[in-house]
Amino acid sequence: MDRQHFTPPDSVAYIWRTLQLPEQALKSLHLVGNTKCLPSSFKVDHLAQATIALSALVAALFHSLRHGTEVPKVTVPMEHACVEFKSERLYLLNGKPAPSSWGPIGGLHRTKDGYVRVHDNFPNHRTNALQILGLREGAVSEDVTKKMLEWKAVDLESEAFRQGAVIAALRSFDEWDVQPQASAIADFPVLLRKIRDGKPYIPHFPAAMQSDKCLQGVRVVEMSRVIAAPVAGKTLAAHGADVIWITSPTLPDLPGLDRDLARGKRTVQLDIKQEQDKVELLELLRTADVFIQSYRPGSLAAQGLSKEELTQANPNLITAALSAYGPDGPWSQNRGFDSLVQTCSGINIADAERYGNGELVRVLPCQALDHGAGYLLAASVIAALYKRGTVGGAYDVQVSLAGVMKYMRSLGQYPDKTGFARKDFTEPGEVERYLETRDTGFGELRAVKHSATIEGLSTGWDCMPNPLGSDDAIWL
Repeated sequence: MDRQHFTPPDSVAYIWRTLQLPEQALKSLHLVGNTKCLPSSFKVDHLAQATIALSALVAALFHSLRHGTEVPKVTVPMEHACVEFKSERLYLLNGKPAPSSWGPIGGLHRTKDGYVRVHDNFPNHRTNALQILGLREGAVSEDVTKKMLEWKAVDLESEAFRQGAVIAALRSFDEWDVQPQASAIADFPVLLRKIRDGKPYIPHFPAAMQSDKCLQGVRVVEMSRVIAAPVAGKTLAAHGADVIWITSPTLPDLPGLDRDLARGKRTVQLDIKQEQDKVELLELLRTADVFIQSYRPGSLAAQGLSKEELTQANPNLITAALSAYGPDGPWSQNRGFDSLVQTCSGINIADAERYGNGELVRVLPCQALDHGAGYLLAASVIAALYKRGTVGGAYDVQVSLAGVMKYMRSLGQYPDKTGFARKDFTEPGEVERYLETRDTGFGELRAVKHSATIEGLSTGWDCMPNPLGSDDAIWL
């Protein structure tokens, strides 16, 4: 579908109507500001304002359902939304800027017949990449560069898929469009479906709890890493949900990202391969409203945590999954990250070609696919809460990075080089007006506030990041 004529309000309305949400609520949406932000030929600013606004509007709708009121006014300024799309890069912790999360061998590498991008933020992915290349642990980028020249790009990508590394071949749009996976990705960026019948159910909150946020009393279990799914959990928390973030003591973390993305969440560590820890997780899920996860498709089902098993135990549960390439097609089981989806799908080459400076690639000015997917996942989860409250049942929600890429691409590109003159934000000092200062378990955090406001209600985060495993596996 060609959506080149869409404005951000058009995108909100299109997704809203396709999700079959009440038309009247769209009158409560107010998208303001015309600052041109985030330099790219692609409409990243459009994606930022529209997806954040969608998540806030459906939160306001859910509040109106629960309290029998009109949908309150929702306002999202363009510039603030764009700053929030870079929030993990624009915070200060104890006066120091956010550290880079990129690994030592990551980035673009030349191969025998083209280029690949390596994602090595996690040690196991870096180790697997080195093993494929026949290199020992501790090999430096120069060693990797030499070995890459022995491989064809697509062959290395395929081997990485098989062996648990995260490597993508650089493609143009023409090269991507003939891939079976390209046609397997749905045109609509959200899959929301009812998977079990049931009576209408709306979670209640204790009378002593102030009703100043849309999702108070909603219980969310989040099992995720990196950016997209954590953004979804963080968004639900901004609207008042009780979010318990489950991490494993056996898996590495990325502290530089977590300091921003853990805002609003309590942190519990459980190793689901240990019987008692799994029992604790299942008890949380039995009494939860929402389960968000972003592990490789099928991996949690192998541990007895499939959506079918979970909704059997909890008929009111909403399950939500974030994947790299979507639920269908030959790549549906593959690992992937924002930067790699940009690389393999043609986004990086198309942006460079539009810029016209002889560059091979240009990366987007932020992790736009991650953030867009996160806000869309949060919006779809709240839409499922609304549907559960009106017609009942359990629901499953799926969003993919590649699906968000496809939607962004359908919006078209800015003409000529006009998109590259847009305002960017690279230092916290440039966005001072959008920051708030809070105490955390790691010291003083100065970070980007939530960009959506809802008339008469509060948005933002009530609890701040603490060391992993600081909280008990119980609901507030």
